Amino acid sequence: MKLLIDMNLSPSWVQTFQTQAIEAIHWSMVGEPNATDKTIFAWAGKHGYIVFTHDLDFGSILSATGSTKPSVIQVRTQHVTPNYLGEIVLSALRQFEDILIQGALITIDEEKIRARILPLTGRYH
Repeated sequence: MKLLIDMNLSPSWVQTFQTQAIEAIHWSMVGEPNATDKTIFAWAGKHGYIVFTHDLDFGSILSATGSTKPSVIQVRTQHVTPNYLGEIVLSALRQFEDILIQGALITIDEEKIRARILPLTGRYH
């Protein structure tokens, strides 16, 4: 599993994932900081990465395009630091690894985790 961390999340997430043997890279290391979400989405799909973001626009892109890749993990909370949210995110990665590889939209907040298989058709796990 490879994660591409969006610009709206701290680069410190890279270390959080790498300590769990998860390959991760921050967008600032591979692309322009002002790149559009569509550019980031396309790059992730082309290079086999899962997008990890605090931006709800990626879910909209998945819905509008009917794409099956890349998978997207979006956090929906104001506290998005690894210290606060790290264990919840890592738990979700372990729980939904199989469907993330196949193609999924995972939405995480402090109270629940929702997984939808791609393309977005209303199926939940």
